[in-house]
Amino acid sequence: MKIKSFNVTCVQPPLAIPHKTASGTITAAPLVLLDIETDTGVTGCAYVFVYTPMALRPVADLLADLGELLSGHEVAPRTVAATIQGKFRLAGNQGFTGMAAAAIDMALWDCLARAANLPLCRLLGASPTAVRAYDSMGQMPPDETARQVEKSMKSGYRAFKIKAGHPDPSRDEEVLEAMLSAAAGEPIWLAIDFNQAFSPVMSIERARRLERFGLAWLEEPARAEDNAGHAQVRAGTTIPIQTGENWWGIADMQRSIAAGASDHAMPDVMKIGGVTGWQDAAALAHGQAMPVSSHLFTEISAHLMSATPTGHMLEVLDVAGAILQEPTTVSADGTIAPADRAGSGMEWNQAAIAKFRV
Repeated sequence: MKIKSFNVTCVQPPLAIPHKTASGTITAAPLVLLDIETDTGVTGCAYVFVYTPMALRPVADLLADLGELLSGHEVAPRTVAATIQGKFRLAGNQGFTGMAAAAIDMALWDCLARAANLPLCRLLGASPTAVRAYDSMGQMPPDETARQVEKSMKSGYRAFKIKAGHPDPSRDEEVLEAMLSAAAGEPIWLAIDFNQAFSPVMSIERARRLERFGLAWLEEPARAEDNAGHAQVRAGTTIPIQTGENWWGIADMQRSIAAGASDHAMPDVMKIGGVTGWQDAAALAHGQAMPVSSHLFTEISAHLMSATPTGHMLEVLDVAGAILQEPTTVSADGTIAPADRAGSGMEWNQAAIAKFRV
């Protein structure tokens, strides 16, 4: 099976719930969609979330150029990944290059799974497994957060992460208290994300105020690349530290582990290198007995978590549901299982794509 052609589409579908952060509110998701057609008639698909509309055109143009380069190549993800890395060795394989390469890798794995008529997780050697999922919420005042928790619990969620780091640290405490109150005595799983907002010293001061809540983790309490800072925070609080969503490839992950920067691992399937990079990350985490949770990309991450020996939590922040025929939904027990159909389980809603195309 060989690569025949690439079809690249840019869309900006709205988020079902606007995602509030310290730097503003995200109301729509800039996505680049990739369909890879093969010479056997099998087509594999993937999307990448490029964070800002300004990145849509450069990532799309790069994919179009790579499509010409890779035409006629075998559908062999590791071989293709090595080819792309070789072409960009001097320019670097992060940023737009990493996004494009991951889209190709994910779409190629989708091709292989569809050709084998297997769900992606089965192609990777694992049975579809329901993974505990958490609702990834934005930064909101206590009353709004409580309303969202009540709504999410009716959908099945019993696990939540919020973007903390309000200007007034007491507001973070108020938000967490409101979440516990909204749960009405039911046990819920709670984690927070500082989103690289503070220095290590300030993060330690703020974290100690929140230790009484028994949080599952504190995410990115220092700059993503500051492994020493993360290790400092880790030593200064009883809350487990989570990082990894900004690891560009295995080398970044290795540096983080060597520095003792985190208790957990959170690779992002796009930044870590697609399905191929995720497999390497899962093996590395397994060797360290390190719990692995996903970042974004719920549809394909559900498959990857099934094939991850130390799989922990599945993040749900739905950026693509508006353009899919069957968006991911949580079960009544708060878990999500990978789609039990060929490939990564995604099928485009062509009418929605036409509506949100840019």
